[in-house]
Amino acid sequence: MEVAVLNINGKETGRKVTLSDAVFGIEPNNHAVYLDVKQYLANQRQGTHKSKERNEVAGSTRKIKKQKGTGTARAGSVKSPVFVGGGRIFGPRPKDYTQKLNKNVKRLARKSALTLKAKEQSIVVLEDFSFEQPKTKDFVNVLKALGLDAKKSLFVLGDSNNNVYLSSRNLKASEVVTTSELNTYKILNANNVVLLEGALEGIESNLSK
Repeated sequence: MEVAVLNINGKETGRKVTLSDAVFGIEPNNHAVYLDVKQYLANQRQGTHKSKERNEVAGSTRKIKKQKGTGTARAGSVKSPVFVGGGRIFGPRPKDYTQKLNKNVKRLARKSALTLKAKEQSIVVLEDFSFEQPKTKDFVNVLKALGLDAKKSLFVLGDSNNNVYLSSRNLKASEVVTTSELNTYKILNANNVVLLEGALEGIESNLSK
């Protein structure tokens, strides 16, 4: 699959690159995509939820009232869950939500996601660029030139570029990652995936194994 290489002004450079069929032209595996997205979202959970149970609530252990003769239910402690301020029954406890997934399944899922984007013609190949200093306005100008200012976009760099990353950090609809940070969820979550020329070799070498 051949794609024209654009510059940051949105114009064609006259060059074309061939996207590998082994990465961008496979038969998508929807179940692998589902497993990889589920694992990514599960691993984002901190699992620090916690509520105090009866033995953790501060309060007197004195028996509230005598056992019999009051005409009401017996009660032994103000820390009982039936009272306001008492402990919570079966409340949430810290939990590790981390899931594991086979590397081959992850690789298949990412290739499937890139293939889906390629079929939708949602992949843009951009020549490598950088900024002299971090400036959000410069990154917004690139988005406007590519017609992506009103869409969610994912920029994939070959190597980390601090100026480009910092220029995009304030924009909620755009994200900049390197090839090592690329995952299925981020690919599918974006309307358009912008691949810099320097990232193509890394993506294809990582996923064509």
